[in-house]
Amino acid sequence: MMTPRLAVFCCALLSVSAFVPSHVRSSNVVLRASSADDVVENVKQAFQTSFRIFQESQQEGAGYKQIIANVLAGDYDKEKVTAKANELINSAPCVMFTWKNSPSCKSAIQAMDVCGSDYTAIPLDDPWDEGNEIRAVIGKMVGRTSLPMVFIGGQFVGGFDGGLNQDAPGLVELAFKGSLQSKLEAAGATKK
Repeated sequence: MMTPRLAVFCCALLSVSAFVPSHVRSSNVVLRASSADDVVENVKQAFQTSFRIFQESQQEGAGYKQIIANVLAGDYDKEKVTAKANELINSAPCVMFTWKNSPSCKSAIQAMDVCGSDYTAIPLDDPWDEGNEIRAVIGKMVGRTSLPMVFIGGQFVGGFDGGLNQDAPGLVELAFKGSLQSKLEAAGATKK
């Protein structure tokens, strides 16, 4: 039977669960706790880890979106995830990292369908723990954590309606400039 003290702590935990990184939730650290003290200790450790990552990210000069991506990713093997991210980026002529329910990601997919692109959409929200790591690594590589992240011929071109600069302005601007189709063709990313 759950004691009143444990019930209070569980309710408090549920109220802040949105702030507990997915790597903590997915590893069932909190769920394995057998007492209120265990719950408190597990949440304390999760917040200490998140705060450490926050501080390290600040020291590296990361912007707030990159800091959030790093905290959500948690501790992971950076070399292994970087290799995986590079492998995915180069796995097809056009690769889009997406979230299934993101309006911008849905618009990017629709736009690529309309222009006849042969692309690979890689959802980073299935599973979240792996996707958060990949998002943090790619964010560091390209300087942007917003999704979608679109790569044509292994080169970052931005998101759907935004990007970083003239070389990576996003799909909409590339289309308006008249260079999206030629980039897709040059990379071999058009349907035959």
